[in-house]
Amino acid sequence: MKSWDAIVVGAGIIGLSLAIALRKQGLRVLVVERAEPGHEASWAAAGMLVGNGEELPLPLRTLAVESSRMYPEFVHELEDESGQKIDFRDDGTIFISREGKFPGGAELLTEQKLEFIEPAIAFDTKDVGRRATASATNSALPLGTNGLAAYVSEHSVDPRSLLSAGIKAARHRGVDISSGTEVKAVLIENSRATGVKTDKTSYAAPIVVNCAGAWAACIAPYKFPVRPVKGQMLAVVGGPAIKHVIRGDEVYMVPRSDGRIVIGSTLEDAGYDKKVNVETIQRLFQAAVNLVPELSKSRKHEDWAGLRPGTPDELPILGETDSKGHFIASGHYRDGILLAPVTAKVMTDLILNKSASLDLSALSPARFSDQAHPDDIGARRD
Repeated sequence: MKSWDAIVVGAGIIGLSLAIALRKQGLRVLVVERAEPGHEASWAAAGMLVGNGEELPLPLRTLAVESSRMYPEFVHELEDESGQKIDFRDDGTIFISREGKFPGGAELLTEQKLEFIEPAIAFDTKDVGRRATASATNSALPLGTNGLAAYVSEHSVDPRSLLSAGIKAARHRGVDISSGTEVKAVLIENSRATGVKTDKTSYAAPIVVNCAGAWAACIAPYKFPVRPVKGQMLAVVGGPAIKHVIRGDEVYMVPRSDGRIVIGSTLEDAGYDKKVNVETIQRLFQAAVNLVPELSKSRKHEDWAGLRPGTPDELPILGETDSKGHFIASGHYRDGILLAPVTAKVMTDLILNKSASLDLSALSPARFSDQAHPDDIGARRD
């Protein structure tokens, strides 16, 4: 039976990035994906890349800053190895908030500053400028978005183009990908990983990394506290030429270079249900129109729902379990796209016993030791 040096469970952006990083270090890598590679949470994401980490929980900020720094080179390498263009944008984000709550480093916008940043912004610059200077008053202003506007310099990426390039780059590197087969258990012998058992067969490797996203808890023998968090979204076309990401209190809009505008998103505890609700999609669209009235002229191109991998403390689980060679890199919640480059780096260092460049102690699976523990199902090789 063919064997590998490492098996990565899950072909989302976290799993693919890690597989490529391990392959660069000379390991023979197999990625096992239950469905179609790259078509779960990563495919459904909006692709906003928070540049300074200020919006994230404290334990993630250092990782977020480092991952943001790595992103241009990360994209360049994937484009080079795949031969495909990735829609990676650096036009920044405009925030509009009734309460004026902005991340650290945000630049409060006056009318003149807003017009300098984007003379042809798709909403009324004078109106936004008035809102930006009206913090001391409660006077009613158009569009029902009485508040402040601010700008943050950060990137965005189209996750679908990123994933397409990642899959092709992985295969170009010689990573094996097995799709349409679900991993049921990590095989453990004498407290060491020896491979995985799927619904169809078994694969052998001394290193197994659970990157199964919202399905991470479904793989025996460890019961990781990862749950699916549903997010519904839509994309419109034929609307205004928005350049920046626009974020309001209730909705965000992320432009793509092909003219699509992605609008999202919800946060729902709905199990593994990915059905789209018509009323929810309409509510998101109307919230976007309230910020950018010209969007009312657009038409819906697509709607969808994805399942983010959430954890009790909304932090990823990164590290080795108490079974040697069995690792997990999951639970990235809303930040999987952003944290892909740094996750691949720190997990590769950990797997290869290299000096850790960043502190992962707050993200260790050990923090859930009372919840994540091996059971008898699949704990031994059949």
